[in-house]
Amino acid sequence: MSAHSSLFLRRALVLDALASGATALLVIVAAGFLDALLGLPVALLRGAGLLLVPYVAFVAFVATRPRIEPAAVWLIIACNVLWALASFLLLLSGKFTPTGLGIAFVVAQAVVVVLLGELQYMGLRRPAAEAT
Repeated sequence: MSAHSSLFLRRALVLDALASGATALLVIVAAGFLDALLGLPVALLRGAGLLLVPYVAFVAFVATRPRIEPAAVWLIIACNVLWALASFLLLLSGKFTPTGLGIAFVVAQAVVVVLLGELQYMGLRRPAAEAT
């Protein structure tokens, strides 16, 4: 598959970088406040936020290239799928006891991540005539 310049794909990637960046900032900065509210430990929240930092940088880098390489987008989609799976596994593990709001937070961000991955997939699949 050749490189893409789809505006739709580029916007999906930028949206991912912005949403992931906002989430990273929130959980890094406000982990001490969120732990009691969500029932999730500060270390988990901050760790998740710090894990997002290089991801955000990579997605932003890919989104700002003149031509978007499909292999890079497939990697981003795979990361989104893994993040969503890890989110649900976190809830099913029984290792933590999140509050109702914590469960809603984990589920909501996992759903958003899946939707972002779907948008990116749709952007890759757009016909070449629509790519510009």
